Amino acid sequence: MANAPDDLALPAALAEVAAIGFEWEYDDETDEARGCDYELYERFEDPARTARWFRLWTGNPEVDGAEFRFFGTTGAGDYTGFWLVRPGAPVVEQPVVYIGSEGDRDVVARDLGDLLWIFAAGLGPAEALEDPDDPAEPNDAFRAIAERHAPGRERSPAEIVGAAQAEFPRFSELIAAMCR
Repeated sequence: MANAPDDLALPAALAEVAAIGFEWEYDDETDEARGCDYELYERFEDPARTARWFRLWTGNPEVDGAEFRFFGTTGAGDYTGFWLVRPGAPVVEQPVVYIGSEGDRDVVARDLGDLLWIFAAGLGPAEALEDPDDPAEPNDAFRAIAERHAPGRERSPAEIVGAAQAEFPRFSELIAAMCR
């Protein structure tokens, strides 16, 4: 499988998104945010680091999060990564999941191609889960990446999130079973 634990390089499409980055602004006076509070790592998170925080997050010293490859976070400490649930499939064909700092967790996209179209729509993973119908400002640079790496797969964020959650309806239960 591509991107084994010792291969921490991001897939090309994610590296391109990371090179551009996300814009986010918060206005204290109006209490409004613009853009996405989201940052991609330069590489996949080291499995030892994943194991440390995943054990703390679940309260379970017996889990290590090895079934995930995390690649991004928010300022609040929410994580996004691939869930390695499809045996033998490359990492870019694995579902993308979100694990929030307050215990929320869900499947965001069926694979990297779908996630690229969420980014193109101007949403980050948290925004796509919170309100996939949000009329965010589309991101032309991310759209070009999505067109290059996932051509012909454009759908609305609501359709992408809905399809991912329909395919993996028990993800939250799986995580809950790991928690102590």
